[in-house]
Amino acid sequence: MALAFDEYGRPFIIVRDQEHKTRLRGIDAQKSHISPHKAVARILRTSLGPKGMDKKCFRVLTAMSLSMDVDNQIAKLMVELSRSQDYEIGDGTTGVVVMAGALLEQAERLLERGVHPIRVVEGYEMASRISVEHLENIAQKFVFYATNIEPLVQTCMTTLSSRIVNRCKRTLAEITVKAVVAVVDLERRDVNLDLIKVEGKVGRYQAD
Repeated sequence: MALAFDEYGRPFIIVRDQEHKTRLRGIDAQKSHISPHKAVARILRTSLGPKGMDKKCFRVLTAMSLSMDVDNQIAKLMVELSRSQDYEIGDGTTGVVVMAGALLEQAERLLERGVHPIRVVEGYEMASRISVEHLENIAQKFVFYATNIEPLVQTCMTTLSSRIVNRCKRTLAEITVKAVVAVVDLERRDVNLDLIKVEGKVGRYQAD
């Protein structure tokens, strides 16, 4: 792709092999953006549940890649969504992609019925607010004490059940919770994970 100028100095884009390309508009362009998201979500959907299986991608005549290689720029947004979920929460990276794919699938149906994209976004924002309010109402709240970290340990253990380290999840959960409690700001209800230093040590077993 290159940028050129006409005789009046107005810029225009020259696309390589543009005679073999098609320009999409309207609902067709929107559906072409939604399709890669749905494809990624469909692949990861089978990773969830008691019979869920991890995914490995292979390249012909090259080494195996342990992470999904995504070439489509639109689908890369799903990868960034998963990374943001991992950075902010530390869990639910697969679920957030599957959920986003489901929301886009329903949005596609609304677009086909002639609903304007802005209305779809407004509806999702309203649904998000209602969902958060409902979760706050049904949430079971624990009073936190620095001397009683058992509720936090139990919560942390649930995030380690599907990991390779699940055999010693109790020990790792206690280490993690104690590290977070040491740097947490209770007044702001925030924690700076950069204050926690992680060191790798060689041992025979995970519990070491």
